[in-house]
Amino acid sequence: MNKTEHPSPRFSTSASFRTEPSRARPSWTMRETVVLAVISVVFAFLHLAWVQVWLILQSFIGPLAMDIVMGFWYSSSIFAAYLLRKPFAGLLTALLSVTVQILAGNPSGAIMLLTGLVQGTGCEVPLALTRWKRYSLPMMIACGISTALFSFVYTWFRFSYHQLAPSLVVTMLVVRVISGALLGGVVAWYLARAVVRTGVTTGLAVSRSSGAPSSGAPSSGAPSSDD
Repeated sequence: MNKTEHPSPRFSTSASFRTEPSRARPSWTMRETVVLAVISVVFAFLHLAWVQVWLILQSFIGPLAMDIVMGFWYSSSIFAAYLLRKPFAGLLTALLSVTVQILAGNPSGAIMLLTGLVQGTGCEVPLALTRWKRYSLPMMIACGISTALFSFVYTWFRFSYHQLAPSLVVTMLVVRVISGALLGGVVAWYLARAVVRTGVTTGLAVSRSSGAPSSGAPSSGAPSSDD
């Protein structure tokens, strides 16, 4: 009698142990690159104009004026970080913005590149701690404070703060941190939110995160939150 052979189940090693490929971090789109460039140029001229505010205020209250107005010079990187929601968007904006200022005749010259590097790095640190996923108002304030601290260490050496009275240095630090939180973080957050409400950011990550109308463009990057 012939035995009926039943085929034994075959197991595919490739099917059983197949793993989903990891998602690579998406590259920058042309739209995001153009938006970053526009933000950098616009804020470059706003920051140059802000120098006049500093000089006028300095004529009345002295060296503390710089710390009072300093926060607005942080706003470009925080503004860009909020809208673009990509790693190092703030740093790239800070560097490009100071480059435009140099080309436009900023008397400080090439050292502004170091200033942009310091300020942009300060903006990125709090965002990096959340893997660039949190963009709430408190997070933007944290970016402003972090930038103020980075900036203060930089200007300590650049302007020889060790020669000043300790009480003045402490006052300058406190004022600069407050300025960074308000003129940097809060102002940038409100400005960015106002821009989002106009609808011009359609297709950017900020519109998808805030629930603004979308043009149907594919999502890029990990989800971010305003919470």
